Amino acid sequence: MRRTINPGAPHYYTAEVLKQWDLRQRMMRILMTLRTALALAIILPCTLFTVSTKLSAQAAPSSASNVIVAPDGAVQIPSYTVPPSSFLSPKAKAYIAEHLRDMQNPELLKQDQGVPRFMKSYLERDAKLFAVERKETSVGGVHTYTYTPRSSISDKNRARVLINLHGGGFSGCWPGCAELESIPLSGLMKIKVVTVDYREGPDNKFPAASEDVASVYRELLKVYKPRNIGIYGCSAGGMLTAMSLAWFQTHGLPTPGAVGIYCASAGAFGGDATYIAFPFGEGQMPPTRPPGQSQLGYFSGTDINDRLVSPLNSPEIVAKFPPTLLITGTRDFAMSGTIHTDTELTKRGVKTELHVWDGLFHGFFYNADVPESQEAFNVMISFFDRNLGTK
Repeated sequence: MRRTINPGAPHYYTAEVLKQWDLRQRMMRILMTLRTALALAIILPCTLFTVSTKLSAQAAPSSASNVIVAPDGAVQIPSYTVPPSSFLSPKAKAYIAEHLRDMQNPELLKQDQGVPRFMKSYLERDAKLFAVERKETSVGGVHTYTYTPRSSISDKNRARVLINLHGGGFSGCWPGCAELESIPLSGLMKIKVVTVDYREGPDNKFPAASEDVASVYRELLKVYKPRNIGIYGCSAGGMLTAMSLAWFQTHGLPTPGAVGIYCASAGAFGGDATYIAFPFGEGQMPPTRPPGQSQLGYFSGTDINDRLVSPLNSPEIVAKFPPTLLITGTRDFAMSGTIHTDTELTKRGVKTELHVWDGLFHGFFYNADVPESQEAFNVMISFFDRNLGTK
């Protein structure tokens, strides 16, 4: 007889009983281990799913319950962070960050002799990238700059010419915007570009700019066939391009061969982009304006529904537009107007091309070092090359 002390068991056991007890204990421990593992296999994924769901909910910008929809369909969106588009090149991502910071710096928005300060570095780069010669001229009694490639105009472009109408809200950016819109195309396409120093506000009112463009166009018609003349512009220049087509039609001038309306509309600005794209593209809240009035001083006292101001209001005028290239970005406050212009022109049977760059802002191609700007230049060149000279 042997006496053992084993907690939880009788104090007196034979050797055989103890052996059987130890065996049962080992089996029980194995079963308990298996049962615990099975329980964890069932419970742990549920726990992780719950934690993952909570983390996802915290990472999400908002839940549906945070969005407020008014009876008229107006939507109030809670604040959240919008990163740069995943489709942008690394240079474009850095560019948009720089642009947004620049737009929040009042000093960089000031113009020195018609050149916004934030644009100076772009102009310096253009001077290094493109071998272009500029001449100050007067065409049809209107002050202009004429750009030609130093290596000479290409043979197929000797009978062609482009007219640039610069951006700047009809109130400035001459020659800043004019140079950034003209130099790359002249240098890359090997073509003459005439940029027009049209009259602007607030000292001048509509239709001063349209009259100036018509004077330049009328003079160039003495040398070039209308189908060999292309007209293009960005922002205010894009608007003026459309307005000029309406002016030509109502004043007996022939239609040019092709036009480019960039970061602009052939009618009034508006649509979703005014509210959604403006903060993401300009780092500011959109400006407010009284209903039915233009924010631009050049149009003060003008009916913005006038077909010579908003050609889209006249189906007859729009139907006679030549092939039209439209360019914008998803963060361009003019994006909705550009897309709407494409829709209306297409309805009237006009040959149009619409190109939209995801994540980019108003006039994004002013920085020639960005790959997306180079893509835009190639689109412009290809479009004019295909459409100028055709009947």
